[in-house]
Amino acid sequence: MVVKMRPELSDAIAYFKHKVESKAKIGIILGSGLGSFADELSDAVSFAAEQIPHFPSSTVEGHTGEFVFGSMEHIPIIVIKGRTHFYEGYQAASVTYVIRILKALGIKIVIITNAAGGINSKFRAGDLMLIDDHINFMFQNPLRGDIEPAESRFIDMTNPYAHNLYPVIKQIALNQGIVLHQGILLASTGPSYETSSEVKMISSFKADAVSMSTIPEVIVARQLNLEVIGISCITNMATGIENEPLSHNDVTRTAALIQNKFNKLLKGIIKAIYKFL
Repeated sequence: MVVKMRPELSDAIAYFKHKVESKAKIGIILGSGLGSFADELSDAVSFAAEQIPHFPSSTVEGHTGEFVFGSMEHIPIIVIKGRTHFYEGYQAASVTYVIRILKALGIKIVIITNAAGGINSKFRAGDLMLIDDHINFMFQNPLRGDIEPAESRFIDMTNPYAHNLYPVIKQIALNQGIVLHQGILLASTGPSYETSSEVKMISSFKADAVSMSTIPEVIVARQLNLEVIGISCITNMATGIENEPLSHNDVTRTAALIQNKFNKLLKGIIKAIYKFL
């Protein structure tokens, strides 16, 4: 698909190309509390979101808001250390600007991660889940409104995630002794957590986890023909499943506790999918 680059996107790409050369084909968006993976990259060069033309800044604890160019065992990658969210007041199109930048920089596969509340009673805080499919309960679509003439508006979402790669990923987790669930993610706008009654409703939809992000980015990634791998870190069980009050501090604390396991899995995935590029 040949698409004329949007003016604001041209500004961002010009900014990066004056400062860094990248051959990366894999892009990673890190969710709440999972940012330390970027600290393990070799030859890393980072750019604060505030430096990037037209890029929305993150205002959430646990999201530093950086583009990090580097390599992992000689594999070039681009890592987004901290995303922006719809609940911060941005439009869905602004939240997904990061995907358009990654595509323009040459990315072919994007790994999108998030912190999520567990709905499936078999899950526990600290578990990881491959996103098998999703339910958009944000009632917002980043493709709404004006699009470039060559862009497609009506995107097929039959298989939004790269299921062809999932057997390989599950085998990696098995080899590493990591429990990796597979399930459906529902996204709401946030920023308040769901009520007990809302969680019961979400459960009736057969969703396994609930988050406040990821789905807008996946929609735009599919519009741009990027392959998507989705991973949720179950940082807490949703309201009513366990009798514990929820807080963002608990979310980031749990994510930090499983960071080593998460990083280990992510490294294994990167090495495996690099062979497909």
